Amino acid sequence: MSTSTSTAGAPSKAKVAVAVAVGNFMEWFDFAVYGFFAVIIGQLFFPADTSEFVAILSSLAVFAVGFFMRPLGGFILGPIGDKFGRRTALAVSILAMGIATTIIGLLPIYATVGILAPILLVVCRCIQGLSAGGEWTGSAAYLIESTPTAHRGKFGSVISATAALAIIAGSLFALLLNTILSTEDLLAWGWRVPFLMAAPLALIGLYIRMRLGETPVYKTVEAKDEKEQAPVLRAFKENWRPILLTVAIAAVQGTGFYYLATFIVNYLMTVVGVERPVALAMSAVGLTVYMILCPVAGALSDRFGRRRLNIIGTIGYVLLPIPVFMIMSSTGGGFAPVVLAMILLTMTQALVSVTTVVMLVELFPASNRSSASAIGFNFALAFIAGPASYVGVWLAGVTGDPVSPAWYLVVLALIALPFIWRWLPETAGRDITADHQAERGEALGLDLAHLEEHVPGTTPAAPAATTTEQR
Repeated sequence: MSTSTSTAGAPSKAKVAVAVAVGNFMEWFDFAVYGFFAVIIGQLFFPADTSEFVAILSSLAVFAVGFFMRPLGGFILGPIGDKFGRRTALAVSILAMGIATTIIGLLPIYATVGILAPILLVVCRCIQGLSAGGEWTGSAAYLIESTPTAHRGKFGSVISATAALAIIAGSLFALLLNTILSTEDLLAWGWRVPFLMAAPLALIGLYIRMRLGETPVYKTVEAKDEKEQAPVLRAFKENWRPILLTVAIAAVQGTGFYYLATFIVNYLMTVVGVERPVALAMSAVGLTVYMILCPVAGALSDRFGRRRLNIIGTIGYVLLPIPVFMIMSSTGGGFAPVVLAMILLTMTQALVSVTTVVMLVELFPASNRSSASAIGFNFALAFIAGPASYVGVWLAGVTGDPVSPAWYLVVLALIALPFIWRWLPETAGRDITADHQAERGEALGLDLAHLEEHVPGTTPAAPAATTTEQR
């Protein structure tokens, strides 16, 4: 039977994918640029007599501040998505990110205005964090709600892949600036260029997103008059278990992504001693492999289910980080060994990232999906994944052991794995147009009838009810 979630007047799947991809690319390009220029920002926005180690720690601490604002962004943008539409929330997030990032490119440095410089930087990072608090979960809700049931994993991989593409573009652009500009020019004005690019990117992304309609699922919620006036309260009351599960899967996914996206490039420069252009090139190659693996992981999750692949990926983060960091730190920063080590992490990261994107939608009922998923996801990224870069550099500096940053990933995966193994349900094939799942005991349950043709070996307990999501 054909699989479709389309309704009359709904945007095409290709148009939705492009709109989410363009906006998501802009968001993560802006957010990642800070990580790639963290060393330079540390030099410019903090006192000149600060040691290089303290300066980069200070810069990464400001980077982490943006993550601490993510839960507040989720509390703001999540309800907007539930009450006023997924499209509206996405438009607000991309506009806020563009404004904050552009302002960073215009900020005066410490030598000019003293302590006001890092204060203004923190304010802008807070606005970026608010925006990012709604972007990932908002993009997931919009894309998956507009996607055929049998292909949610494949389409959901667009979010993970375009985030990687944005990091790649940021690293290559930073590499270009490092290649064509002298150190003096880079410190004087070159670092500002990628931040100022946010203005046109934000306008393009806003234009594309505002031309979209609402998702078929949200239209169904509106038609049934099931929109929540207090979606956050209902999320805590009825969906606290899926929220806690989201914290577990998002903590592993988010920490792994930010290790790959921003930490490793700074680690290679400050700990291993790799030159900046080479470190950026290594990062770009590793992330390109990750981007290619994301749709593969999405297709596998459509075939074998989300739960199984997420568990495999989490086990990968228990076993792989220590060997990976041993390779990176003991081979003198050789290009091939470092890239091969990164590829080991990209394989496990693709599994946890794509499955997490899709489960952010499939774990929750339609009427408070944006709010509930944003709560768990942003709590994990704010308090666990966000500080990862800071903790990794701190561990390497304090212990003197270049492998020590790996332990953050390993311990985190070890803590999350028992909870994921015991309580994470299989969500592939679930009817995401349905509401009040918690009241029907489905918040952590299995929609076996819808699951049968997607995950081999399952047998439906009863015939599937007809829903607005035609299978």
